[in-house]
Amino acid sequence: MAVSNAQVFILSFLTALIFHRSLADVAAEGSTSEEPPHRRFEYKYSFKGPHLSQSDGSIPFWIHSGNAIPSADQVRITPSLRSQRGSVWTKNKVNFENWEAEVTFRVSGRGRMGADGLAVWFTTEQGLDGPVYGAADMWNGVGVFFDSFDNDGKKNNPAILVVGNNGNLVYDHQNDGTTQALGTCLRDFRNKPYPIRAKITYYRKILTVLINNGFTPDKEDYEFCTKVENMIIPAEGFFGISAATGGLADDHDVLSFLLFRLTEPGQQPPSVDSEIPKEEKDKYQEEFQNFQQELDKKKEEFQKEHPNVQGEPIEDLYESVNDREIRQVFEGQNRIHLEIKQINRQLAMILDEQRRYVSVITEEISKKGTSTGSGQPDSASQQLSSVVSTQQELLRNLNELRNSFHESLKQISSVQHQGNAGGVGTYETIQHFNDIKENLHTVKRDVEHLVQRNVQNPGDKVVKCPEMPPMPSCLSTVHFAIFVVIQTVLFFCYIMYKSQQEAAAKKFF
Repeated sequence: MAVSNAQVFILSFLTALIFHRSLADVAAEGSTSEEPPHRRFEYKYSFKGPHLSQSDGSIPFWIHSGNAIPSADQVRITPSLRSQRGSVWTKNKVNFENWEAEVTFRVSGRGRMGADGLAVWFTTEQGLDGPVYGAADMWNGVGVFFDSFDNDGKKNNPAILVVGNNGNLVYDHQNDGTTQALGTCLRDFRNKPYPIRAKITYYRKILTVLINNGFTPDKEDYEFCTKVENMIIPAEGFFGISAATGGLADDHDVLSFLLFRLTEPGQQPPSVDSEIPKEEKDKYQEEFQNFQQELDKKKEEFQKEHPNVQGEPIEDLYESVNDREIRQVFEGQNRIHLEIKQINRQLAMILDEQRRYVSVITEEISKKGTSTGSGQPDSASQQLSSVVSTQQELLRNLNELRNSFHESLKQISSVQHQGNAGGVGTYETIQHFNDIKENLHTVKRDVEHLVQRNVQNPGDKVVKCPEMPPMPSCLSTVHFAIFVVIQTVLFFCYIMYKSQQEAAAKKFF
């Protein structure tokens, strides 16, 4: 019995251990799969405004065909005219194993229904013209179609479809491609307040389509459309965007196409130099040398036309780090100077007010002295004398503060003149700053000492005004009661008089 229990215990322990190990493996796989891939922007396979097109109407690294009209901010693939076709394609092939494309576009028209639609391509050849949304049929690759016209009458449009082709299939126009679609979703992308954004991601043989419906300006407000797993596409190909109109017409405008190379976590993305062929490197080097020669010629012509500028280094036109630090020091010094001026003005106002008080008190003392004659001064005169002495001491302290502020202003002015003359950063300037700090600390100590002396002087008694007697009440309680009784009697008398008048008037009817 003990042996069987031991066996059961060992089996349960092993089962629990295997279960926990499997959970750990699943969690590890989930954590590695959740790590996002490395994204690198590829400008040679992208375009966006402003300055989208060049002066000759071309798009850098792209070609356009049909009725496509490039402009500074967008590419109008087809205008809102009947039976129009247009497309744009990359000039060079893309050989990325994983990639992500972000397309921003508008589809707008006057009618309730539009036609035909817009398509985003990745194919082995450039389908410059054809019946499938303005591009060639029987393509080898994948196309993401934004179909706006309901050909089969099933009321399942506007719709977004993912259709793959190996170069042998003919697109099923009559059924809107639903028989060949690998993934689809219903989304209305016509006449939206904001541009539509589509994010097409091909990563680890999974094609995912996310859509921003154009109702909000938030660029990252994507919602899921469709996903195609185990999808095999060509190893290299061209990216393209095409559109077409039929009996109905819409404006198909592409605002931007941004392509990103995706690299799996842990893998080192390839260097940029290894991707550029030697012929292109030599070509770019030659263009750079030609540009450098033209720039040198323009410099020489400019120096000939402006001889006064010769010999002046270009670096002097820009502010260095030392110049910026010195400018900040003088700006702070200027603010200190303005604050000291403001305090000086306030001290001057206080001095004038104190002088006026002293003159008034002195006149009062002289009047009291003439009235009392040669007798002993009373307590009021003693209090006035103490007030006068306090005010005089206050005046002396304020005068000392004002003199200290004047000295600080003079020192700051002398430092500013020396700095403007060019002697900045020397030992004398630092010494002036130290003197200014010492004077400011002295002013602060004098003010605190003055405040403490005024607060800690209990011997001085301030002359207080006599208190006003309490105001008598306007109406006593007895008077109020009599007034209420009289008003009530008058009210009842009026009611009785009114009722008698009404009774007398009824006799005549």
